[in-house]
Amino acid sequence: MKMPQRNQEQGAQGRLPAMAPLANPYVPFQLDNPPVYEASKGIVRGTLFPGLDLPFMGMINQKALSPAPLAELQTMAFAIQELALYLDTHRNDMEALEMYRAYQKMYAEGKKKYENEYGPLNHMSESGEKYRWLDDPWPWEYCANREG
Repeated sequence: MKMPQRNQEQGAQGRLPAMAPLANPYVPFQLDNPPVYEASKGIVRGTLFPGLDLPFMGMINQKALSPAPLAELQTMAFAIQELALYLDTHRNDMEALEMYRAYQKMYAEGKKKYENEYGPLNHMSESGEKYRWLDDPWPWEYCANREG
């Protein structure tokens, strides 16, 4: 007995019932002047704000980043971005704005110090008289030794 052949186009696209939701998102509202984690804790928790720290299935990341210079820059950049997002909706929080500016200043100083010692972080970094972006080691090759 020969099996009937199915039309290749039939069933090629999935279907949802007319009223089926794809997801039910929940985003908590941030209060004014919320408490904040230290940036080194916030970066591993995924947020600078404890009120937004809602671990998936209760799994909490307890690890810490290494104290390497690049990790310190990443931590400051994370804090700057978190505070910028907060300030988008809480523009009158002067304490958060002060913290944002302090992190920006620390990041600029840290970036300059890092690049003087290890080379440019990205192609937009100031590189002096020559284009140094392609010089080894790359920023993520923190174990590489530089000769010269």
